[in-house]
Amino acid sequence: MITFNAMKDIKWGIVGPGKIAVKFAEDLNLVNNAIIHAVASRDKQRAQDFAKKFNIQHSYGSYDALFGSDVDVIYVATPHVFHKDLTIQAMKNGKHVLCEKPLGVNMAEVSEMLETARDNKVFLMEALWSRFNPSIASVKTKIEEGLIGEVKYINADFAFYAMDRGVDSRLLNPNLAGGSLLDIGIYPVFLAYLILGMPNNITASANILDNGLEIQVGATMTYDNAQAMVYSGLNHNSRMSAEIAGEKGSIYINPRWHEADGYTQNIDGVHKKIDLPKQGNGYTYEIEEVHKCLKQGTLVSELWSHNDSKNLISLLDEIRGVTGNRFPFEKD
Repeated sequence: MITFNAMKDIKWGIVGPGKIAVKFAEDLNLVNNAIIHAVASRDKQRAQDFAKKFNIQHSYGSYDALFGSDVDVIYVATPHVFHKDLTIQAMKNGKHVLCEKPLGVNMAEVSEMLETARDNKVFLMEALWSRFNPSIASVKTKIEEGLIGEVKYINADFAFYAMDRGVDSRLLNPNLAGGSLLDIGIYPVFLAYLILGMPNNITASANILDNGLEIQVGATMTYDNAQAMVYSGLNHNSRMSAEIAGEKGSIYINPRWHEADGYTQNIDGVHKKIDLPKQGNGYTYEIEEVHKCLKQGTLVSELWSHNDSKNLISLLDEIRGVTGNRFPFEKD
């Protein structure tokens, strides 16, 4: 693995110039030593338009061209079903990869991706940006320090209205691994895992469309002495709030909690508001983690490791198994 000195510019290539990639690129421009060097799309005009918007030197109408270029890190921002193949292709070309969440749509895909990263000795991280959000990082630290005592209860939701989108849209197409769980339900499940770890048991239920895709999922994750209630939906809006309650008090993470700019702690009836404004759109922190790892010659982030990605996808797999939600392309 090539290591990067503190002053070296790191060249990024972007795969899939959609809405998330726009926000990510805006934040890349806020990070020291980050250069958006190239962008690729199957639609060359989209790549060219994106390159013009961000003054990117190279744009490609094929992913092969990008993977064969001199970029250092690839950011994969395509729909879920393309994550595995594109990430593996990039890594086999010797590129480091930051891949949007979920890393893969199931454990089989994630395991293959992680194995490829090890075989090719490249850095790979799931772009679970909430893990690096200053508010969530601060909450985790305070809980570990015992501020609210032993955690007994977590409640987190994430829902927005998407039923006005086309049936072939990313969110409502089962062939694109759509539905609420993998797209937004991943966040509440992540929070429960981050704070409480792996549960002893999961119960869940879902509302399913005629095409077999879930649009609402509620799950209870049960631990030895705690429970986490997690929910996601695409047929209504919600406050997108999160509460973590312990024996001594509670913490309420500001809506929209997965990209929070602060939180409120309630200890013995005393409320204290903590403001932690995020930089840019909130993606800078995961970008800085990638840079830190590359400059240290580290292939796996300690803050969001390969094992964390495997644990998270195993929880999502289990919820889908309980609710009977399978995608058409998944083999028995």
